[in-house]
Amino acid sequence: MSAATDTIAAIATPPGRGGVGMVRISGPAAAAICQALTGSLPPPRQAQLASFHDADAQAIDRGLCLYFPAPRSFTGEDVVELHGHGGPVVMDMLLARVLALGARQAGPGEFSQRAFLNDKLDLAQAEAVADLIDAASTAGARAALRSLDGALSREVAALSERLIQLRVQIEAGLDFPDEELDLLADGRLVAAAAALADDLGALVERAGEGRLLRDGVTVVLAGSPNVGKSSLLNALVQREAAIVTAIAGTTRDVLREYLAIDGLPLHLVDTAGLRDSQDPIEQEGVRRARLEIARADHLLFVTQAGAPEQPPPDLLAQAAAVTRVINKIDISHDLPRSVPGGAWTDIYLSARSGAGLDLLRSRICAAAGFAGAEGQFSARRRHVEALRQATEATTRSATLLATGAGSELAAEELRLAQQALGEITGTVSSDDLLGRIFSSFCLGK
Repeated sequence: MSAATDTIAAIATPPGRGGVGMVRISGPAAAAICQALTGSLPPPRQAQLASFHDADAQAIDRGLCLYFPAPRSFTGEDVVELHGHGGPVVMDMLLARVLALGARQAGPGEFSQRAFLNDKLDLAQAEAVADLIDAASTAGARAALRSLDGALSREVAALSERLIQLRVQIEAGLDFPDEELDLLADGRLVAAAAALADDLGALVERAGEGRLLRDGVTVVLAGSPNVGKSSLLNALVQREAAIVTAIAGTTRDVLREYLAIDGLPLHLVDTAGLRDSQDPIEQEGVRRARLEIARADHLLFVTQAGAPEQPPPDLLAQAAAVTRVINKIDISHDLPRSVPGGAWTDIYLSARSGAGLDLLRSRICAAAGFAGAEGQFSARRRHVEALRQATEATTRSATLLATGAGSELAAEELRLAQQALGEITGTVSSDDLLGRIFSSFCLGK
């Protein structure tokens, strides 16, 4: 992205037709562009009806204009929003006029990046903006809003402050070895490091659940032909998404559906029945099924009551979690139940009647480590990894202090832990990291 001294502009509403569309402008020339476009500058933070004119003073559109002077704006710069009719031609004409008046096209996420650089948001909050836009469930949207409000950042900041205080005490003992304080021999120092490691570990778990709210879980249905995989998919999504017939091999390609279980986004994948076949189309379907199984977070190996098959060893080796779904208990008259096992858990159910489906939903959430969305904040994989690194470094520091193996090493581990936490909120960040994060945002945000 170019220098933050440029004035940037972009269409901030989705492509396509809509009742309202919006062009956002941010930068030092925003107010002047607004005056050239509309003939006036509205009072700060008050909507004003205006006509938007082209270079020949012909009206492009008529709508609302809002002006947010720096620093009280989203980006911390002068910001102008032009709300017009949401047709793509009108929006393109309006943006072209703004660019002709001196702005340049904003890059993906550049408005949010400027908000971060101007200390309006930290990095975790900026990412929450994108997570809120991309939320795949109501629970996910609420969690993203909590992160945008600073829920994750506040917890990280509090833990960082405790890390700093611990480092201060250790390094005081290193810098003044002749003093009588003898801080390093104090057992409370070891206890404080151990407690900090425990609290970091607890935050890792919560952040992991927050990541699930954002990314969801990929669940693949696999098994022999005609055991009820497609019927199970239809039962879970509560509509006839897949064709179901008594003919083995009806499903020959991958079918993807989306649903949410207690707020947990679920990417459900139905696959072709696994069997040897001379039909080249069915062979391709089986090949694609095995590719999806290898990518799955959770494999549902569907079989039928009476003579249930065991999941093949190669499938067990590929999947992170496996559940054997013993279907058609409405025919065998088995009771719906969950039977934990070693390599997998058995769920007895009927896709036709719905008996046992709640057991399966609970099993999917439990296998993902998802305890519920209440009070959760959204998190990303990088947040979880940074918290895990901080936890491990703090644990190593506590061990070093407890064994007297090296106070210098203990202090260094705490420095590494503090750096890992700093990467979450952006107090420690590289240009490459910022580039990767903001380039994933949509234009206009």
